[in-house]
Amino acid sequence: MALKRGLSSVGVHRNRSSGSRFPIVILVIFSVLAPLVFFVGRGLYISDQNNVQSGYTKQNVDWRERLALQSIKNLFTKEVIDVVTTSTADLGPLSLDSFRKGNLSASWKVVETSVEDDATSQSNLKAAELKQETSKDGKLLDDDRSPDAPAKTLRRQLRDNRRAKRAAELVQQDDEATLKLENAAIERSRAVDSAVLGRYNIWRREIENENSDSTVRLMRDQIIMAQVYIGIAKMKNKLGLQQELKIRVKESQRAVGESTVDADLPHSAPEKIKTMGKVLSIAREQLYDCKLVTGKLRAMLQRSDEQVRSLKKQSTFLSQLAAKTIPNAIHCLSMRLTIEYYLLPLEKRKFPRSENLENPNLYHYALFSDNVLAASVVVNSTIMNAKDPSKHVFHLVTDKLNFGAMNMWFLLNPPGKATIYVENVDEFKWLNSSYCPVLRQLETAAMKEYYFKADNPTKSASSNLKYRNPKYLSMLNHLRFYLPLVYPKLDKILFLDDDIVVQNDLTGLWSVDLHGKVNGAVETCGESFHRFDKYLNFSNPHISRNFDPNACGWAYGMNMFDLKEWKKRDITGIYHKWQNMNEDRALWKLGTLPPGLITFYGLTHPLEKSWHVLGLGYNPSVDKKEIEHAAVIHYNGNMKPWLELAMTKYRSYWTKYIKYDHPYLRSCNLSE
Repeated sequence: MALKRGLSSVGVHRNRSSGSRFPIVILVIFSVLAPLVFFVGRGLYISDQNNVQSGYTKQNVDWRERLALQSIKNLFTKEVIDVVTTSTADLGPLSLDSFRKGNLSASWKVVETSVEDDATSQSNLKAAELKQETSKDGKLLDDDRSPDAPAKTLRRQLRDNRRAKRAAELVQQDDEATLKLENAAIERSRAVDSAVLGRYNIWRREIENENSDSTVRLMRDQIIMAQVYIGIAKMKNKLGLQQELKIRVKESQRAVGESTVDADLPHSAPEKIKTMGKVLSIAREQLYDCKLVTGKLRAMLQRSDEQVRSLKKQSTFLSQLAAKTIPNAIHCLSMRLTIEYYLLPLEKRKFPRSENLENPNLYHYALFSDNVLAASVVVNSTIMNAKDPSKHVFHLVTDKLNFGAMNMWFLLNPPGKATIYVENVDEFKWLNSSYCPVLRQLETAAMKEYYFKADNPTKSASSNLKYRNPKYLSMLNHLRFYLPLVYPKLDKILFLDDDIVVQNDLTGLWSVDLHGKVNGAVETCGESFHRFDKYLNFSNPHISRNFDPNACGWAYGMNMFDLKEWKKRDITGIYHKWQNMNEDRALWKLGTLPPGLITFYGLTHPLEKSWHVLGLGYNPSVDKKEIEHAAVIHYNGNMKPWLELAMTKYRSYWTKYIKYDHPYLRSCNLSE
């Protein structure tokens, strides 16, 4: 009984518990499903709304595009609109930011090569065809959403190719620029003087002031202005200020002295500048007048110009005097040799091989000089570079003063197996004033006044200096016009000046065909230099009627003369004719080159320039390769190699043919 009650009570309890759980389950299910259903429904509603809104927006955008296109058609051409339309396929709709960033497609930019233009047009054509096909199928194809489209792929390849090509060009330009910089640095390093480099080291970094003379120039400017104000102060009776300015000018002049750079100035220079500046400020306040200052400066400029002209004349005189004066050492050598020669017995004064002097089958040279040392260099250089010295014959002519010295030198220093003979121009009895126009003209009173009177009012001092040059009055200089008379039994002769150096064998000149001409010479004219109008007076009708002003000049110094043709054409007679016409110096002024150009006009055969290189006596920029490859180098000009004013860079070509250890040279202090 009791058991039944217990069981019944348990069953009742289970029924109650099961009944209470069911509502809880229902509540849990509704609490989970209700939000889920809500959010799903909400999402579906939003997607529908977006689809509806996107369709509306698209319709709105299409309407706006049509309206914009209608407005743009009035502003741009169809080609521009097509370009803009094509560009949107690469970068989307155009915007201002795209232009600012330069982010334009290749179709917008101007393509340099025709190949790229063709490829771009083909890509646009393919894109249009592709759009037509997709429109027929009712499908939209957007290039931005289809990265593998053929048109876009082709454009991408073109862009990549252009970028690669541009990158290669930039790399090449960088390489070329680097190479240029390296070459420029190498040239600069070669041009740097080692003496300048020696002043710098890794511990010193101070650099010299580019305007190292700025203080000197400032002080000189102050002196000039002070001198201007001194004159104005005197005019305005400002005696106290005038005296003060004079004192400061003297102090500044003493401080500047001969200084050319700031480093040469004394330590008191800055103080002098300040003091002078104060005085000049006072003078400016009291005395400044534009017209007066301008007039004073103009007068000072004129005085300075006159001083410069005077100094130029003095410089010309001194340079010509230095160039034409024999150095003491060479004069000493000539005197010693002369004394020794006249102490020799007569039988020892003769040169060997005299039978070769008139042999036309040998190589004959004519050398007219009064300089023993110069003549020795010409002979020595010719013999040392000759293939067979025994076939060379030298005919030397000098004046009475140097005749003994020239003989004695070559008796003491014979030129090996070569033949040499020395003559005195004063012993040519046929060379007199009755036969030679130059000698006859020199004897006239007018010519003596023209050449020798220093205060000749008809000529400027500088030109008178040239005419008083003894070279132009010496018959040794004019003897070149009488070669057949000096050497009547020779057929050809090579004329050499005494300021040349022979560097190669010259026998090849005798085999040069002159084509019936008399004179073989190297021409000297450039584009407009050394032509006939430089030497002759073409305002004279005798010159203008007979000669071409643009005819090319040639050089004396190394000339091959055909003496047979000379005699046939009477060259000496032609020279006499023109020399007589020039008695009043109306055709040419001085020298032997102008009459030579006239006498041999149309009778000169041009030789190769490598036979004769000129300019070593005045031109510092003669090419070194030309000098080294020349058969003869010529020191024409004032800077002769035996003078101290010779150019050092060219002097070694001359000095290497002198034996400075010779007893006579040592006794006269002749050295390199």
